[in-house]
Parts: sequence; C-alpha cells; structure tokens
Amino acid sequence: MDSVVTFLMTQKPDEAIAFYRDKLGFNFLRDDGFALVFDMRGVMLRIGKTQSFAAAQNTVLGWEANDIGSAMKELEQKGVTFERYPNMSQDAQGICTFPTGDKVAWFKDPDGNVLSVSQHAAK
Repeated sequence: MDSVVTFLMTQKPDEAIAFYRDKLGFNFLRDDGFALVFDMRGVMLRIGKTQSFAAAQNTVLGWEANDIGSAMKELEQKGVTFERYPNMSQDAQGICTFPTGDKVAWFKDPDGNVLSVSQHAAK
C-alpha cells in the first residue's frame, strides 16, 4: 500500500465543496459522479454523495496543529464555528485540554460530520 485515502459522506455536495475548499483550504480535484475528490496536502479525501445519511456523533476526521489557538482563529475567520460539549471541560475558546496535555477542539461540516483540530503534547 502506498498512501492513505480518507472517506466521508455528504447529502449536500455543493455545500461540502465550499466548506472543504473555501473554509478548510483543500484542493478540490473533481466530482467523479460518486464522490467529491479533494487533495488534503497529499492525502486524498473522497466525500461520497448519498441521498440518506446520519453523521456519526464522534470525530471522524481531524488535523494536527502546532498551535491550536492560531489554527482555530484562522478557521473562525473563514466562518468555521467550534462546538461546545456540556460534558467536556473546554476553555473560553472551545479547547479541551486533557490530563496528558493534549488539546482538542471540534467543529462540524455541513452534513454534521464531527471534525477536530488538535495539538498533542507528546509527539
């Protein structure tokens, strides 16, 4: 095997293109009829088109940041809204810091897929 391919689903292909291309900054390669294909800085993302779909309630895709606060500010400037969860200890910005020192913040795409940005203490 040579490289990773990631998969998501969408009922809203036009909104998914705008979100992943314009807000997250990934290169939209094509709509092959079955899926929207993006290049996420060397990793392929295929977002399958479907009529019926229920998003998972857990994180399905995430990105590592060297500075989570800066990454969040950049995403917020592009219109990304971060989630607040009542059972998670999140700071004013929405960052949850775990006992290990790892930091995570969550947001959703137009279909409700839970995505995250994180900064891990131990690399």
